[in-house]
Amino acid sequence: MSDVWRTRVLSPRDPGSVEWVEDAVVVLDAGQIVEVGPYDGRSVDVDHRPGVVLPGFVDAHVHFPQTRIVGAASGPLLQWLQTAAFPEEARFADPDHARAVAAVFCDRLIAAGTTLSLVYSSVHPHAAEVLFCALDAAGLRAVAGPVLMDHGAPEELLLAAPAALDALGALADRWHGHDAGRLHVAAIPRFALSCSRQLLAGAGRLAADRGLWTSTHLAETVAESEAAVAAFSTADYLQVYEDAGLVHDRSVFAHCVHLSDNAWDRLAAAGATVAHCPDSNDFLGSGGMPTQAALDRGVAVAIGSDIAAGRSFQVPRILSSAYDNGLRHGLRLTPAQLLWWGTRGGALALGHPEVGQVAAGLQADLCLFDPPPWAHTAEEVLAALIFDHDAPPMRATWVRGRRLGQPD
Repeated sequence: MSDVWRTRVLSPRDPGSVEWVEDAVVVLDAGQIVEVGPYDGRSVDVDHRPGVVLPGFVDAHVHFPQTRIVGAASGPLLQWLQTAAFPEEARFADPDHARAVAAVFCDRLIAAGTTLSLVYSSVHPHAAEVLFCALDAAGLRAVAGPVLMDHGAPEELLLAAPAALDALGALADRWHGHDAGRLHVAAIPRFALSCSRQLLAGAGRLAADRGLWTSTHLAETVAESEAAVAAFSTADYLQVYEDAGLVHDRSVFAHCVHLSDNAWDRLAAAGATVAHCPDSNDFLGSGGMPTQAALDRGVAVAIGSDIAAGRSFQVPRILSSAYDNGLRHGLRLTPAQLLWWGTRGGALALGHPEVGQVAAGLQADLCLFDPPPWAHTAEEVLAALIFDHDAPPMRATWVRGRRLGQPD
């Protein structure tokens, strides 16, 4: 049975423009958007006005085990990992703790209007299983996996390469492609400093054999980059991952703040994606990604909240930080470009062409935003959505037409 909405619609058309319909009809059927157009007087099932229907947001880099430590500022990256992130992640050895946090994590994504995310779990295989169960029950769309660490971290957070890779393969058996592709498994070496060569290469082989996405951190800070090059005796940081077979068109690299022009060229040639995490870069003092380097080379860019070094689950808040980061590098990004990164562009970068726009033929992954009553144009709604940090959270979030956070 179809569901007919009357609403206002704002949707990205391409990186430079948006579609705005002040008074629209949107028809959903079996989780698909089957019609979007000007309202024509027909009877409707629900009138969402003056709310605005948008595509659901995409968070391309978020840490599930850090949900409870948002705001735990304790210095630059490597220090923050030791004093804040690693102690909290060690608690995920307890399945009850993992379940409690997973429920809150999913609730936060839904409240933020985030319908697709690339999620890092802890090193513990059972915590990743808990995460997938929670994502599945919540109805969210995600690419996720445990972080792989067998070196350079507290003992309680290390898992030897054979055991870690066996557990990842078993997780893929259960969840990769689950529910017609709503959930996927990723191979996620945390970063070079926490992985042996054996683990990195094994992750690359497993991902290639099973068609998994891969993700890791790259060049977040100068100290991290220098330490990785010294540890692996490579020409630069990116080569560590190249040597392991982890740089390809299904790989997502978070941060990319301190890369050479040559490294950017190689990312572009490989078809890799960058998860831009401007808020966490600011909070830890890591520096700012040179956005123009990605744009000049056509590197796919998606937006990452990077909870918990990032301070908000709300992707529009992170888009505002991306705008500020651009200004610091002499680049004035348009709201249309920002919206693209946070919706359709992010979805395409993560291999989900079936979502990211309010358009006929796509799946109904949507959210409902209440702009201020004086916002009557696309420009005014975008300004409220991205730059008004006191704007209300999303009023509703749907994946495949199912409203999330509601009883079935």
